[in-house]
Amino acid sequence: MPATHPPDFEHAIHTANIWLKAVAEALGTEDRHFAHRVLRAWLHTFRDRLTVDVAAHFAAQLPELLRGAYYDGWSPSSVPVRYDRDGYVNRFVQEAKVSAEDAPGMAATVTTVVKEHVSPGTLESALEQLPHDIRALLLQPAA
Repeated sequence: MPATHPPDFEHAIHTANIWLKAVAEALGTEDRHFAHRVLRAWLHTFRDRLTVDVAAHFAAQLPELLRGAYYDGWSPSSVPVRYDRDGYVNRFVQEAKVSAEDAPGMAATVTTVVKEHVSPGTLESALEQLPHDIRALLLQPAA
């Protein structure tokens, strides 16, 4: 019996795969699991530094399946979490399972990909909530 999926489900999978492929290519890998882990770490570290309203507004731009990853483990009553650049890098390293040396470049790379896939101004608006040192990290030229 052939497996069939509703068109909406297929579209959700397709859209998430477009993002994952873009992240994987930008990171110079074919490993989609790695790309997913890095993107998920970026989403979580970014989300947790935002207010609830800004985090929800940003989430509306994400593909449905990535929106689920974005909200996974979120505690809206605990945000924004206050951390500086080093705190951001440490959280990113732990969740993405990458080295501290690679984390800044990877975070900047993912930021570039996300900016290309959301509506103009959406990412920039959310970035305005971040401290200057984290914003500078995310907006540095991708390696």
